[in-house]
Amino acid sequence: MTRKTEARTRAIETAMRLFRVQGYTATGLTQILEESGAPKGSFYFHFPRGKAQLAEEAIDQYVASRIAVLRQISADTTGNALDFVHRLFETFAAEMVDSNFQYGCLMQNLANELPALNAELTERVARGFVDSTEVIAAHFRDCGFSPTSASSTAAALVAALEGARTIARLERTPAIFQALATVSSQTLAASECNPNAIAGTRHGRSKQAH
Repeated sequence: MTRKTEARTRAIETAMRLFRVQGYTATGLTQILEESGAPKGSFYFHFPRGKAQLAEEAIDQYVASRIAVLRQISADTTGNALDFVHRLFETFAAEMVDSNFQYGCLMQNLANELPALNAELTERVARGFVDSTEVIAAHFRDCGFSPTSASSTAAALVAALEGARTIARLERTPAIFQALATVSSQTLAASECNPNAIAGTRHGRSKQAH
């Protein structure tokens, strides 16, 4: 049973990595099996609906991991909007560098291939963006933003972060993350948030983003 569980875990982790690097359509089941080392029979035992079911679980695990990172950043920068924003961009930039500019966002990659996705995968991707964006919005609400302002600011930041990944992968430099962090900070400094929320000392970086 342990070996079967390990095979299942390897399949999900391999799918997450490949979906982030090359997308959903370009990732074939044969490649997933070869790189994960999972026997074909074992694979269909765990994922009887094949690649689509594997993708569902890969999305769920990716989103859970992304939310955990965002919550940690929020906890490390409690009550401080500027520190939070800088940490977001720093963390995403660091992951791009660590992956040698290979990793995109799994959800963004799949969203770019909507015609190839079934309704369940599309819904999971959409829900993943909503749930993770809400963690960011909650931090801004705690910093004194109105609910409407917190939601719009969070949505704008997510769009900026996802766009930054694409540009960083093309240019193979994290410079765009620093540029967006600077612009976002200037915007926040002129916003309605509590002055106490945008003052403070910068904190250390999180290790990984999603």
